[in-house]
Amino acid sequence: MQIILQDNVEKLGARGQVVDVADGYARNYLLPRNLAIEATPGNLKRIEKIRATLAKREATEKELAQQLAGRMAAVSITLARKAGDTDHLFGSVTSADIAEALAAQGFEVDKRKVQLAEPIKLLGEFQVPVKLHNDVSVSVKLVITREG
Repeated sequence: MQIILQDNVEKLGARGQVVDVADGYARNYLLPRNLAIEATPGNLKRIEKIRATLAKREATEKELAQQLAGRMAAVSITLARKAGDTDHLFGSVTSADIAEALAAQGFEVDKRKVQLAEPIKLLGEFQVPVKLHNDVSVSVKLVITREG
């Protein structure tokens, strides 16, 4: 099935691109989430107008992401966790914990945008990358201290 992407989809394509995908993937995932529209003859004729609209939305989102990145660059998050004698945590700090801490400071960030390679299991200071947009990333300082 041919579709026109309305949003960037990782490992599939960028906004405004016409791609072939499996029928089930399109019907069950992309179309209900408004990530794509069907590539009907009418939509294919309107593709230039659609691309212009998507480019305008992309520019607006990028500008907002850059402004948010400027404010987030100075943010420092401190989390207190229980740890053993060797500074290993009893558990771990995940991207969800970091997104929650950012939300507490007024920055609504989806946990999937926090780019942790793996959960943090040690006390200390870390630079955590947060991808706000395809072209905009910011590092947030994370300090994990011993609880108590």
